[in-house]
Amino acid sequence: MSIPSRQTDRKREAILQAAIQEFRNHGFESTSMDKIAATAGVSKRTVYNHFPGKEELFAAILLQLWESAVSQTAFAYVREQSLSQQLESFLAHKMDLLCDQNFLDLARVAIAATIHAPDRARDMVDKLKHNEQSIVTWIREAQNDARLKDADPVLMGDMLLGQLKSMAFWPQVAMGQPVLAPEQRQALVQTTVRLFLGLYQT
Repeated sequence: MSIPSRQTDRKREAILQAAIQEFRNHGFESTSMDKIAATAGVSKRTVYNHFPGKEELFAAILLQLWESAVSQTAFAYVREQSLSQQLESFLAHKMDLLCDQNFLDLARVAIAATIHAPDRARDMVDKLKHNEQSIVTWIREAQNDARLKDADPVLMGDMLLGQLKSMAFWPQVAMGQPVLAPEQRQALVQTTVRLFLGLYQT
């Protein structure tokens, strides 16, 4: 990669981080491209070179959130491995994501926007839901192997991930609580797996 390209990437990342900060602090409507440029330490022209408008910049933030979630939490069913091992590994990665400060910052931006203007972010939020498909697929394959009871895999997946989000996502996003400490994360993952398998394992 050439030096100009690296500089361009750094400026784009600075713009994204500045936009996250401004959207969080002032909301979508009150945030201007001028303010984002000032916070990023670049010219307004540079901002527009990367993003045609505020809507596109916000969409880029939501896309970053979606791609981060997909890349860090996708996993596949392994017949030869215990269900508890697979679930603990998956949920540990999920927990790392939920406790990542950048992810939480992005989530606050997305959630605030959907509350005040649902149409603006609906498509991106729908994409975010797709990253949950890996756990649904995993559950179906475990059911096909007769290792999990025959129940609605979508509901099962929602219940499994909901346990984490209720303690390691929503309190941090909505109420500003600190992220869980490593030992708290591990305990929550292990308890969640025990409860899930206690209910659904054959």
